[in-house]
Amino acid sequence: MPTTSPIIPLLLAALSAIGPFAIDAYLPAFAAIAASLGATQLEVQQTLTAYLLALAGMVLWHGALADRYGRRVVLMVSSAVFAFASALCALAPSIEWLWAGRVLQGLVGGAGTVVGRAVIRDLHEGAQARRQMSHVMLIFALAPAVAPLIGAALLELGGWRAIFVFLTAFGMLLFWLCWRYLPETLPADARQPLHPVGLARAYGEVLKNAAFILIALAVSLNFGGFFLYVLSAPVFVMTHLGLGTDGFGWFFIPAVAGLMSGSMVSGIVAERWTPRRTIAVGFVLMIAAAVTNVAIAALLPPGLPWSMVAIPVYTFGMSLVMPSLSLKGLDLYPTRRGMASSCQSFLQIGMNAVLAGVIAPALWSTTLSLAAGMCVYLSLSIIMAQALEHRRKSGG
Repeated sequence: MPTTSPIIPLLLAALSAIGPFAIDAYLPAFAAIAASLGATQLEVQQTLTAYLLALAGMVLWHGALADRYGRRVVLMVSSAVFAFASALCALAPSIEWLWAGRVLQGLVGGAGTVVGRAVIRDLHEGAQARRQMSHVMLIFALAPAVAPLIGAALLELGGWRAIFVFLTAFGMLLFWLCWRYLPETLPADARQPLHPVGLARAYGEVLKNAAFILIALAVSLNFGGFFLYVLSAPVFVMTHLGLGTDGFGWFFIPAVAGLMSGSMVSGIVAERWTPRRTIAVGFVLMIAAAVTNVAIAALLPPGLPWSMVAIPVYTFGMSLVMPSLSLKGLDLYPTRRGMASSCQSFLQIGMNAVLAGVIAPALWSTTLSLAAGMCVYLSLSIIMAQALEHRRKSGG
């Protein structure tokens, strides 16, 4: 097994941050993109949907490719293609070209998250794996806060195209860092073939496993309660809160402070608390946050700071739940961790694509409908987690 280095969690977190940066960095530029390319707000919103749909479709393959060819080569190739796709977006002469660039970004944007989880599980066991996953999430959590702030600054300095130039440079840097520092964590004798029949059978085995599906849905749904706000950030920040393009920090900084502090606590308690206890505490915090959020939205007009009070509490609880639940899913398939990670991401990203294209636009008209949407997603996540616990107790 390769010797671990302190830079590996940082690099894995940076690779996972490709997704948040590709989603969040250009949110402040939606109006500028529409004006520049002669597009409607809905057409610009669909650049996000295009990215997420491509992400969901390809994410199933990242893990299988990493199980066949190794982790390192998949991460290097995906970083290089992401840089090329970002350059295509920066040069897009029309909204259709921007859609194409975003699709290409989406085809490789999930590799860092999928393969990164597999790398952690290759290197670590038990509480140490949970701690490392929490450390990666701690660093990764900075991306949603930093990305829109960087995007807003670049928008002011060089227009919306400068944001995609930055993403091009980010992809090139990640390629070099993988080449220079990332070891191969999957031995040649542990690699799995890409035979179509065997691959289809393996995917079928994973996706028909009720316990695995319940875990993946629980993770996806509790994240969806927060991601609804991320997708609605331009409307929530600029319309409901009445802030300008420089006001995204009022949303993302508290939200990510909750993510980071939750990830820190998750790492600290990894050896003291069982996964069940960590998950239970996280859900209790999210329930309190979601109920408070609905009450505030129903009783008070949108404004600062009250409209943001519940968000960091929700993200804190979410950061407690996600590492333990995600690792439970991977541990069901110790010889196919890449594929299991792909299937987890496929379900989450597919749900996020529906959220981006249909649900968020339907709910972002009022802060109360957004708060209600958070409650619905969390309630469904709790139902999945309870069903999983019922299966465990009944021996299913």
